[in-house]
Amino acid sequence: MTYCVGILVREGLVMIADTRTNAGLDNIATFRKLNVFEKPGDRIVTIATAGNLAISQSVISLITEGLENPETGETETIWNQTSMFRCAQLVGRAIREVWRLDGPMLEKKNLTFDVTMLLGGQIEGGRLRLFMIYAAGNFIEATIDTPYLQIGEHKYGKPILDRAVKYDYDLQDALKLGLISMDSTMRSNLGVGMPIDLAVIRRDDIRAELNHRIEQGEPYFHDLRERWSAALRKAHQDIPRPPYGVTPR
Repeated sequence: MTYCVGILVREGLVMIADTRTNAGLDNIATFRKLNVFEKPGDRIVTIATAGNLAISQSVISLITEGLENPETGETETIWNQTSMFRCAQLVGRAIREVWRLDGPMLEKKNLTFDVTMLLGGQIEGGRLRLFMIYAAGNFIEATIDTPYLQIGEHKYGKPILDRAVKYDYDLQDALKLGLISMDSTMRSNLGVGMPIDLAVIRRDDIRAELNHRIEQGEPYFHDLRERWSAALRKAHQDIPRPPYGVTPR
């Protein structure tokens, strides 16, 4: 299990991922799932991963070390792509290459080829963009109408984003909503847990304004969790009771 979210607003991009991996009740570990590829002024590319850890690590290794382009014969990496769209295509090809190598054996073992990724960032001369890449290597892109994408255990954090996230929100509010969404997911699913990695990219800066890990017990995140719980309880109490014939006693 995992939960990752990317929020694209007018000012920039927020990427958040938990770090828990779970291969059984007695096999829980911590792995970084938010990968940051940064060369200030040239590119800032972030990739969050969900699904089978072995598959996602193989994909990240391929796009870092290089994947041969069958049309040109050139070795392509995340560092020499000229646009975010081409980065998304490269990640998709890497996923399909891992499937070519490992997919048949996984099928023989009755295991699912399970991987999804969020790719977000900006390359000099291009736009700040956010994509979700599926196990087939195809992908979709966040838009002004739908300015966030999620992977992993997304259902608990989605209602908050559906109601609240707007493209015109500033980066601080986007980050806050993303953390509330993460907290709601952790409250409802033990397969998602601390620490939390996050990256904040301001549009056209071509660098990570923030690349941070929230550890267990960090004061701000603890306060956010308590305030959100209290706000929900108060909102419930402030709403009038239903007028449907249930007599108070």
